[in-house]
Amino acid sequence: MAERSLAQRLVYRGLRVILRLILVTLFAIRYKGRENIPDQGGLLICANHQSFFDPPLIGSGFNRRLNYLARKTLFRFAPFRWLIEFFDAIPIDREGGGLSGLKETLRRLKRGELVLIFPEGTRTGDGQVAPLKPGFVALARRSRVPLLPVGLDGAYDAWPRRVRFPRRARIHVCVGPPIEPELAASLPDEELVAELERRIRVCHATARRGRQV
Repeated sequence: MAERSLAQRLVYRGLRVILRLILVTLFAIRYKGRENIPDQGGLLICANHQSFFDPPLIGSGFNRRLNYLARKTLFRFAPFRWLIEFFDAIPIDREGGGLSGLKETLRRLKRGELVLIFPEGTRTGDGQVAPLKPGFVALARRSRVPLLPVGLDGAYDAWPRRVRFPRRARIHVCVGPPIEPELAASLPDEELVAELERRIRVCHATARRGRQV
């Protein structure tokens, strides 16, 4: 695991507790399937993408620290760059291929950390799960860590695209059983993409049903 300062560890833990209280109070957030989260080892968390709010929504449900991928352009403003680097953001240049960011992602996975990605590539325009892009396959093959499907629902209602500020809505997050490295290695690329997409869609449907109860 990476060495982090005492301040980083304490601030992260403290903010996670505060964030959970805020999310429960404002969004009645609920998590299902947390028993599927491995206690140790590298993990590639693959979730559907409904809003800018998604990384903290998902991260607050994990007791382990998460790393996040962020567009390289978000690192241009120095104060914001310091903030997201403090919380382990990894810059990705999506237009230029992002080779350095991918290498850093692999390093963190191989040293036993958790990395959150959104395989759809961008936020949904209608709240549904879009077809996955195959970019995660190279990370899965080279890192040989489990792929953890996550589906969330309600974040689109809380903060859809083209809306400046979030609003109140019920949010549920469902964590599915991981795709183990052995299974991933046995599947051709197209079948691995299809299997992960199927599992994310199952998690999303479960989260949506939970909100409707």
